[in-house]
Amino acid sequence: MDAVRVALLREVLAGTEWPAAARGFARTLRSSVVPRGGGLLLVGTEVYEPWHMAAHLVDESTWSGLPQLRPTLVRHRVEPDDPVHLAVGLGRIEAAGRGETLLVVAPERPDGGLLERVHDARRAGATVLSLDGGDPEVRGLAHEALTVTADDEVDLDTVQHLVSAAAGENGAPAPRGRRTFRDRLSRLADQLTAPPPARW
Repeated sequence: MDAVRVALLREVLAGTEWPAAARGFARTLRSSVVPRGGGLLLVGTEVYEPWHMAAHLVDESTWSGLPQLRPTLVRHRVEPDDPVHLAVGLGRIEAAGRGETLLVVAPERPDGGLLERVHDARRAGATVLSLDGGDPEVRGLAHEALTVTADDEVDLDTVQHLVSAAAGENGAPAPRGRRTFRDRLSRLADQLTAPPPARW
């Protein structure tokens, strides 16, 4: 999702908790991976693989100059002919430890095998974050969680867009006088969608 669409989405959601909640979660994500030089693992459930979240984080890592945000997508099923970047199985979570961050995206309750692996990774020192649908076990394993339920005014896909965009925007500022095209576009979009100033 480009900067203009994210700005419009934030405008639509102004007055709700979601823009601020997404920025807060993105801050936590960034602060857990950037000082440690990366090690971001991204995993979904058996029926939901967070492809879009992975793609957006790759884009944001490139645009923001924060390669640490580039995730490793961990998959429940890996086929022998899968390309290398899509051939990382659940065993990678078992190897996770101190200095690594595991982001679990779970709209529904994951199977017990994944929960056990996440628990082991946490015990080994990995930081666990979750974007979830409200399952208490997932939330209980996470150091930080952002929950989207069926009763909320947004869905989990929308929140993933907000989080990934905020993670990139909260990156290190570009040197003075050297703003990228994306920086200028984002600033313009924010100006165009900002409410008019209050007049007293």
